[in-house]
Amino acid sequence: MTARSAPDRLLAVLAAFDHEHPALCLTDISRRAGLSLTTAHRLVGALTAWGALERDGAGVYHVRLRLWELAALAPRGLALRQVALPYLEDLYEATHENVQLAVRDGTEVVYVEWLSGRSAVGVHIRVGARWPLHATGVGLALLAHCGPEVQEAYCAGPLAAFTPYTLTDPVRLRRVLAEVRRTGTAVSDRQVTDDALSVAAPVRAADGTVTAAVSVVVPHDAARIPVLGPAVRLAARGISRALGWQPDGAESRGAAG
Repeated sequence: MTARSAPDRLLAVLAAFDHEHPALCLTDISRRAGLSLTTAHRLVGALTAWGALERDGAGVYHVRLRLWELAALAPRGLALRQVALPYLEDLYEATHENVQLAVRDGTEVVYVEWLSGRSAVGVHIRVGARWPLHATGVGLALLAHCGPEVQEAYCAGPLAAFTPYTLTDPVRLRRVLAEVRRTGTAVSDRQVTDDALSVAAPVRAADGTVTAAVSVVVPHDAARIPVLGPAVRLAARGISRALGWQPDGAESRGAAG
């Protein structure tokens, strides 16, 4: 087996932390990172001194704000959230349902903002959460605008099922992606939970490429797609324009339909 490099070991320590494991003792870090206790202790000490981790009074380690400061520099992170927030708030005020903003990271969608209504349907989403692209509205909106080779590779891979309604047939998934491109709207019906439906639309960067997606999540039995679709597309277009995108006449006419 090839020896792991020092950067690989350091990254393994950071990767030991996730949403299910936000606080870890040294022994847990060692086990989850696949490192000896001595090596884990040395690397955790270095990360703590630098400000990436902090140790509480019980000897448990947590991620420190230094990493948040770095993450805020990502163009699809805090900067995108700041531009999008006024339009997300408008969409929330129009629907009083869960509103989400997400970006693609490989084969997954990552949620970078989420506004939750008090009486809105429950969702398994939080900022930083990841889900497979095919299982969510925002994921479908993003995947539909990837290159053909990316779409084919994704459809050829395993398509995880979370409910009986999750898209797991690659032929059907390809048809859905084509429909998303045609209408400008993605609908994910009970794919993650059997009581929720999401309607999403793509967000474009200044060069016209799809860089994010916005969605609203509503109860399945109360979904009004003909009403929600235009509202979500309007929010997505507002964010896109704020990012510098200038649609041509054909795109403007198509989006208005």
